[in-house]
Amino acid sequence: MKIQANFSKSNNGKIRIIAGKWKGRSIPVISKIEVRPTLSRIRETLFNWLNPVIVNSICLDCFSGSGALGLESLSRGAKKVTFIDNSKACINFLKKTITSFQEDSSSITICTDCVSWLKQLSKNTVTGYNIVFIDPPFNNRFIIYDIVYLLEKNNYLQKKSWIYIETSKLFNKGLFNKNKFPNNWVLYRKIVTQTILCCIYFRSS
Repeated sequence: MKIQANFSKSNNGKIRIIAGKWKGRSIPVISKIEVRPTLSRIRETLFNWLNPVIVNSICLDCFSGSGALGLESLSRGAKKVTFIDNSKACINFLKKTITSFQEDSSSITICTDCVSWLKQLSKNTVTGYNIVFIDPPFNNRFIIYDIVYLLEKNNYLQKKSWIYIETSKLFNKGLFNKNKFPNNWVLYRKIVTQTILCCIYFRSS
């Protein structure tokens, strides 16, 4: 599937929840920090794919930035979302957004490096994620392999789970290299724009 990307700044630092209990509500984006929220058309397609499994799911939003993916999940009925980002400013901003949505009890916000956090299994209170979002900065796309490895090694995933990955289109060959992913991860869908490559994997067992 190809979707034309539009990076217009007309949103004026805000993006909107697409569907669910918060449909139409705004998520503020910090303009002074390089945050690249997932495009609304891509989010809409992604959550159409996840719609059958999103209710009561346990989600992990790596590189959460604005929190758009995790907040969209909560809006559509996810039970709990863990948001991770190494930017203190982003996390503090996200905490305020979550509080304004009155969703503190179903959200965990952590300011740290995602890889370091995934290595500390004994210190993490939530495991068995149904859905994981991996959307690193484009200049750090190879970290995807580290995260995939740690998710499997430390048993962070439920037997049947969904993993969404978003990165630069320049990473096309690497992202679909079967040797880089566990044998039980099946490529379910992908989206390609002029600059962005997105895909969702299903962990079958």
